[in-house]
Amino acid sequence: MFSKQERRIDILGNIPFLFVHFGCLLVFWAGFSWAAIITCLFLWFIRMLGITAGYHRYFSHRSYKTSRIFQFFLAVLGNASAQLGPLWWAACHRTHHQHSDTDKDIHSPVLDGFLWSHVGWVMCPHYSQTNEQKIRDFSMYPELRYLDRFHQVIPILLAVFLIILGESFHQFVPQFGTNGLQMLIWGFCISTTLLYHSTFSINSLAHVFGSRRFDTKDASRNNFFLALITLGEGWHNNHHYYPASARQGFYWWEIDITLYVLKLLAWVGIVWDLKSPPTGIYSRTR
Repeated sequence: MFSKQERRIDILGNIPFLFVHFGCLLVFWAGFSWAAIITCLFLWFIRMLGITAGYHRYFSHRSYKTSRIFQFFLAVLGNASAQLGPLWWAACHRTHHQHSDTDKDIHSPVLDGFLWSHVGWVMCPHYSQTNEQKIRDFSMYPELRYLDRFHQVIPILLAVFLIILGESFHQFVPQFGTNGLQMLIWGFCISTTLLYHSTFSINSLAHVFGSRRFDTKDASRNNFFLALITLGEGWHNNHHYYPASARQGFYWWEIDITLYVLKLLAWVGIVWDLKSPPTGIYSRTR
């Protein structure tokens, strides 16, 4: 079982994380514009791909191959989500798969409840360090180690860029009806908060709500709604049964937007060797 130290929440150390959430309240002062809304949704979508296609399916599971340049692009895109560095994220996720829904799982809702699995463990300093033993295949790259060590840099640059973009629109394209504060609140605070909780929902909800096609050793479940808000990650029981697959929606009717993007990238030669579940796996359903 976990000790008190392993469950200690560090409020001061999570001020940036909390600031992003409380910053959403400034929307009442920042106001609304279609430019800001579109920016919010675009940055949610593109950074979600950084998590699903990058941090998860590539760095955590190596479910396809790509060049070192695009590998770095995926790492930067995932880093922009403000969910720490690629090595940390992938190492934590590999630990989850190794001990899923056991007393060594760092975020099991079955054993530890919704709040801990959703956000508690993220705010606990015990889990803030990268376990390089779990991620030796990628820790050899100095650029990835840099992003892991200085994971705040990309999100800060994104926030500054949004302020500059909003002020530029305000000055040169006033018909957009936006400004620096509005773009910061919608493009960064609201977009990032949506990104956080759609991502975290896989940890907290996809082991509780949904159907179980495969008889896995954990409580992972397939959930259509979670698949929609996470670009395909909600087919979680499929994923836990065969984690190496780039395809998480095993059937054509299981919407997996991340897979569609990866197939498009494979078609133009940016990624390759996308792994799929073996044909025989479909005969092992419950």
